[in-house]
Amino acid sequence: MSAPPGPYAVGVVLAAGLGTRVGSDGNKAYLPLAGRSMVAWSLDTVTQVQQIARAVLVYRRGEGDLAHDTVTTGLPAATVELVEGGDSRHASEFKVLCYLADDIESGAVDVVLIHDAARPLAGGDMFVAALSVAREFGGAIPALTIPDVVQRVAGGVESTSGRGRLVRVQTPQAFRARPLLRAYRAAAVHGFEGTDTSSCIEKYTDEQVHTFPGDEANLKVTYPHDVAVAGHLLSRRPAGM
Repeated sequence: MSAPPGPYAVGVVLAAGLGTRVGSDGNKAYLPLAGRSMVAWSLDTVTQVQQIARAVLVYRRGEGDLAHDTVTTGLPAATVELVEGGDSRHASEFKVLCYLADDIESGAVDVVLIHDAARPLAGGDMFVAALSVAREFGGAIPALTIPDVVQRVAGGVESTSGRGRLVRVQTPQAFRARPLLRAYRAAAVHGFEGTDTSSCIEKYTDEQVHTFPGDEANLKVTYPHDVAVAGHLLSRRPAGM
């Protein structure tokens, strides 16, 4: 993986969390799934997408050696840059943006794509779609409509079925690099910490964040049962798919 002559995209995989709900004693990103760690599956997809020129793994403080060993063992032919994360998702994203800042400001990097290590089943087509939508509009988030939602209203409850716009979002998500960096720098000045990437860019820029179709198979490994399901599904496909 080498940077092309024109503006290029960087794919970032976040693996700086804990994952206590999954029942793991350590970082769930390194749980074994179908013969390799969960984060290796996510990184493998990123490195296989031709539209992504550089891959970056954001690791948890104190896990630098683990991250390095995982990459060299699980992805020996890939080039993956390592960046130490922060105490929250927002902080980790800001750290990787600071790491990329010179290349973003020079215009070398035009899009930053962010993906959770805990979504090892995301297909390469989702990454390509995210990059395309982000380049066209400014930001891209895969989303799935939540059907048959019931909400409390005055006098009882009401279904939003058939008219609701409630969605659940996934990763990979992608954003134009310069506005994203600008938004996170502004957030640092004002002490703002968003719940997700889009909340920060929507607060501090005029970029349009558009959704594109998510994938029901793009499971996020959160609970113990998810580990078994993800492992089974991954065992049925070759690496890089």
